[in-house]
Amino acid sequence: MEFIQKLESDLSITRSKLISHPLYSSLNTKKRLLFFMENHVFAVWDFMSLIKALQINLTCVDVPWTPNKNNLAGKLVNEIVLAEESDVDPNGNPKSHFELYLDSMQLVGADTKRIIDFISNINHTKSYEKSITKMNLPQPVKEFMDFTFEIINSKKNHIIASVFTFGREDLIPDMFVEIVKKLTKSEDLNSDLLIYYLDRHIELDGDEHGPMALKMIDNLCGNDTKKWEEATTASLKALEMRIKLWDYIYSNLN
Repeated sequence: MEFIQKLESDLSITRSKLISHPLYSSLNTKKRLLFFMENHVFAVWDFMSLIKALQINLTCVDVPWTPNKNNLAGKLVNEIVLAEESDVDPNGNPKSHFELYLDSMQLVGADTKRIIDFISNINHTKSYEKSITKMNLPQPVKEFMDFTFEIINSKKNHIIASVFTFGREDLIPDMFVEIVKKLTKSEDLNSDLLIYYLDRHIELDGDEHGPMALKMIDNLCGNDTKKWEEATTASLKALEMRIKLWDYIYSNLN
């Protein structure tokens, strides 16, 4: 895991900047939390496209079926997809994490029209590029997703896996849980489902997905120094894009 440790070290300064972003402490009213969720939901959505791209690339989703070339990476990505795409809600009903987030938005009173319209466009066009042109989204939100699909379109699995692993929330859900709990005490906020969603991320990322994703990167990069350099560059850019999105949300809170 020597290469992984170096990658994490190379990301540490930017990652610390992300984790210490002033946005978190500023989500101190219901109105501000709703604005955050209405923009952040697009990052929740495109996260699923990253992992599905890995599943398409690293497993067989064709008929007739043939065996995987990389059994370890295929097993890891399938296990992650299972939880992300087919988890359960508090009542035991199968739900993707995106759908859990969308349901929690509706319960706390956030506006879901933009993201629902976007998903409708995706269902109609079957294309991110065609769908995004139909949407009037804030530029930083669009740029965040554009970067995600640039990574997906690279077809380089070690890069996609690295952005999936190091460009996601990581420790951030811990912070959000405390913020939401405090808000629930002071505001009229039906936040049980949102807290459930965040707790599921903390549990799965820390105990299962995090270690699995690191194994997958190690497996995909091997001893190829060029691949590790590409993975580091892409992961760093992913963190910077997340900071840029946070900057936009923070600067527009009122």
